[in-house]
Amino acid sequence: MPSKQDKSSSSSKWGQKEKNEWKAQQLIQRSYNDEVITRIQSLKEILSVNTYGALPYDVEKYPLFVIKTLSWHESKPTILITGGVHGYETSGVHGALRFMETQAINYSQYFNIVCAPCVSPWGYETINRWNPDTIDPNRSFYKESPSQEAAQLMKMAASLGIGTNSNHNCKFDLLAHFDLHETTDTDNTVFRPALSARDGIEQDIWDIPDGFYLVGDSENPVDEFQKAIIDSVKKVTHIAPNDRNGKIIGESITQEGVINYQTRKLGLCTGFSNSQYCTTTEMYPDSPKVNDEDCILAQVAAIVGGLDYLITRI
Repeated sequence: MPSKQDKSSSSSKWGQKEKNEWKAQQLIQRSYNDEVITRIQSLKEILSVNTYGALPYDVEKYPLFVIKTLSWHESKPTILITGGVHGYETSGVHGALRFMETQAINYSQYFNIVCAPCVSPWGYETINRWNPDTIDPNRSFYKESPSQEAAQLMKMAASLGIGTNSNHNCKFDLLAHFDLHETTDTDNTVFRPALSARDGIEQDIWDIPDGFYLVGDSENPVDEFQKAIIDSVKKVTHIAPNDRNGKIIGESITQEGVINYQTRKLGLCTGFSNSQYCTTTEMYPDSPKVNDEDCILAQVAAIVGGLDYLITRI
């Protein structure tokens, strides 16, 4: 997820010609249909599965799916889980799916659960942070968003009657929002250099933290909630240590493995949802200490830890 502070002027920012050239260089590297859609479709016998739109880059290839628990009721608080807002962050997608496959029914007695497991399927297939228009969806969750991925997710939430910053006639207040992400080595080697080139602004480069961490909302940090998630994830994988300056990706920590951003101001996914509790998970898949399965299990543990905490509060 990270990519935040500007540093200094570097060169002229991209025009449409440069953006088109960047798009032409992107290649399909894996299958959204085979790796994601087939798993979503297999859940139809136990959960509600629907599409909420499709990406206009290819409406047949990139339908957008929402999965819900079956026993929705106004008396129960609602939980939103989002994955693949940055399509290249693999365990975000597969962690969301694994939770819905293995845990959602267990928690449906307490919560209405709605999950968009892969918000950016083009980014998933091309292993990209941006969409084809060189827009970062996770900086685009605001009114009249230029990102189709962000705009359609917000429209879906509003259509379900979920309380968000733009939906004041809500039927279901959103208790919590879990947005599942990764921080990878390519954030420094690929995506931040591309951001510098696109905007003509040199970007700070930070040490990539070796371990799991969380990004909370500086305006609503809910520290005990974040701690419960960290404690749950500790059972599965290691938590990111502070860097030599006592920070994580350039931000001061608020507690072990937790930093805060101004989520709404930055247009982050958790910023649009207006939930009482929100968190953005950050797994480090390039660590020599973990494998792909560890990364997925850490994402599931994050949701479970947060929900177990919330059960004690409702």
